[in-house]
Amino acid sequence: MPKVLVSDSVDRAGIEILSQVAQVDVKTGLPLSELISIIPEYDALMIRSGTQVTKEVIEAGAQLKIIGRAGVGVDNVDVAAATRQGIVVVNSPEGNTIAAAEHALAMMMSLSRYVPDANHSVKSGEWNRKAFIGAEIYKKTLGLIGLGKIGSHVANVAKAMGMKLIAYDPYISNERAEQIGCRLVELDVLIQEADYITLHIPRTEETANLINAEALAKMKPTARIINCARGGLIDEPALAEAIQEGRIAGAALDVFGHEPLEADSPLREGDKNLILTPHLGASTAEAQVNVAVDVAEQIRDVLLGLPARSAVNIPGLYPDALAKLRPYLELAEALGNMVGQLAGGRVESLTISLQGDLANQDSKPITIAALKGLLTPALRERVNYVNANIEAKERGIRIIEMRDASVRDYTDSLHLEAKGSRGEHTVTGALLGDGELRITNVDEFPVNVPPIQHMLFTRHRDMPGIIGRIGSLLGSFNVNIASMQVGRKIVRGDAVMVLSLDDPLPEGILEEILKVSGIRDAYTVTM
Repeated sequence: MPKVLVSDSVDRAGIEILSQVAQVDVKTGLPLSELISIIPEYDALMIRSGTQVTKEVIEAGAQLKIIGRAGVGVDNVDVAAATRQGIVVVNSPEGNTIAAAEHALAMMMSLSRYVPDANHSVKSGEWNRKAFIGAEIYKKTLGLIGLGKIGSHVANVAKAMGMKLIAYDPYISNERAEQIGCRLVELDVLIQEADYITLHIPRTEETANLINAEALAKMKPTARIINCARGGLIDEPALAEAIQEGRIAGAALDVFGHEPLEADSPLREGDKNLILTPHLGASTAEAQVNVAVDVAEQIRDVLLGLPARSAVNIPGLYPDALAKLRPYLELAEALGNMVGQLAGGRVESLTISLQGDLANQDSKPITIAALKGLLTPALRERVNYVNANIEAKERGIRIIEMRDASVRDYTDSLHLEAKGSRGEHTVTGALLGDGELRITNVDEFPVNVPPIQHMLFTRHRDMPGIIGRIGSLLGSFNVNIASMQVGRKIVRGDAVMVLSLDDPLPEGILEEILKVSGIRDAYTVTM
């Protein structure tokens, strides 16, 4: 039975799902050295934000198949190292969407009306209404940096409260922004126009300290900033200084560059214009259940050999694409496996042509599947959908993608060409109406055979008796033929023969086949 390590506190609902298919060990608060020492025992690791999954942890996890982060970000996982090791990394991109959006809105309202300080004042025995004259958000301009699921929900609620919406998001179309009710603007424009600025973006090299001293200097003196997204997006000393000097009206932060917030952080010196909470964005009972269940289901599926729906390191393999393209992924993997063996040895390049209706589909997952098939004979279990692209690049394999919607031999088909130590070879395949995989062309010769485990391909002169001699030779070695197809372009010209075999070819038989008069080449392919 597979083993799963849960190294951070997660809701019991997630543990129960994992327990259906695996032995689950819950060990929280592990020192890095102890995590490294025990991780070789486990097939999966489930975490939240507390566990740092470093390169050393990943390299020690010889059996790891999946790392699941019960939350949105994967900042605490070395995704590149996991990808190199062929480990799927998943998260829960929607599990805490509502919780995070509502906390951002709560912070904005609290900051506008000084709710935390007013509460403390009353509990201290005071009644000082004049000290807490706030600001209305009605008709104010809200600037959203990031218009994904969380940002969009904030926008919808803010719009209902009568706010004007502007947004900066280079990955969102104008049409999508208009549907939400936002006007897309450049970042500088947003910073200068907004009364409230709320951040909903990941922390990357490009977004680190996005709100810095220069940006703060451009804001209105009445501007307020809310960050419930990721720490490190704001230059915290610069923000503290701007608030203390009255250059902006305030800020509400739920996340910080270092967590827990350092004792000497200048943010701790803020007054009623600065609200701080300890990373509570996802801290609702509902969100805790949602993210735990979401990630546990994905870990369960991967352990059962099924795809993960929210993998962050498998480009193009999203749930909708998987459901639609799964048969074509199987076809691409089979054709990649076959053309790689035909080309032989070190493959220099692989050309992938999507034909017919398939030319309108996303090529990324199909390319990955073809590369996995191409590399499987050499790398076996070391190659998978996660690391196939990296393995190909490290071997210097040049990948060329092409589309040709005009090809109509089949409704949609896939054509691969590989250049290797045995020259150039091509295979084409398609799906029949019942979803059956078929090889429809080998080295530009038409055939129609399903791929099976053991196959023999020959290139020969189209001449009487040659098929019989090959059949007799195989029979003398006790190899049974399941099916046979011959493809040719002209009578008595060159032809290819594809033999589907019930058994692998015994040692030495290929040399005997090559001695048969008229046989130019012969290759075995094991799928």
